Amino acid sequence: MEKKDMEIIARLVTENDSLKKYVQQHQEYESQLEEYNSRLHLTSEEWMERKKIQKLKLAVRDKIERILAQHRRAQEKQASS
Repeated sequence: MEKKDMEIIARLVTENDSLKKYVQQHQEYESQLEEYNSRLHLTSEEWMERKKIQKLKLAVRDKIERILAQHRRAQEKQASS
């Protein structure tokens, strides 16, 4: 994500519980992926779990992006009023 998006997220997590939950999930998935990525070899089960976590992380990021898009639209509406 861009720096500007990260700044918006940092501000909005105090106001939006859903966003806060998604950001926490995203960070947890990132930590889990880092653990898998640090290993030289993965078993087939670990490789499949890593793939599953990647998909979950992407799904959570999509949810975060939707919330950011809603925020941007609201900001644009206020600016044009």
